[in-house]
Amino acid sequence: MSQKVLLTSKEIDIILHRLACQLVENHTDFKDSVLIGIQPRGVYLAERILKILQKEYKLKDLKWGQLDITFYRDDFRRSDKPLEANKTKIDFVVEDKRVIFIDDVLYTGRSTRAALTAIQSFGRPREIELMSLIDRRFSRHLPIQPDYSGRQVDAINEEKVKVNWKENEGEDVVYLISK
Repeated sequence: MSQKVLLTSKEIDIILHRLACQLVENHTDFKDSVLIGIQPRGVYLAERILKILQKEYKLKDLKWGQLDITFYRDDFRRSDKPLEANKTKIDFVVEDKRVIFIDDVLYTGRSTRAALTAIQSFGRPREIELMSLIDRRFSRHLPIQPDYSGRQVDAINEEKVKVNWKENEGEDVVYLISK
């Protein structure tokens, strides 16, 4: 097994600032917009983007939450091991809001499809956008594309993209892992 560094900590930081800037361009004051990190790993990206929006762009009172999609996935019954759900933390209604889903890697599109179903429990959004740090563009099973993407990666199915966040792995780095 070999691993190659796709993004260093500095490159991730640059990308995060670019993504935050793109959000500001499209959502200005975020009055009608909410950020939702898709559990588990999209939450780290959402928290980073939130901090940049608050610190660099002085945006206050941003609404953001965490969405667990475990039991909305179309493959959750296929696992031999018992599933552990994550927490959903959305303390606002998304009715008529502009929702921005945030996830670390867009691979097959199945997580995003599950999030589209799960969010309906919190209201009917006016519009939904998708942000991903990594877009594995040639691996899609569903016709889902990101509105905001940090880096496109052409990885074959046997390869894995692993995003490490300093909050839980001790460093910010993205690897391409080959078996």
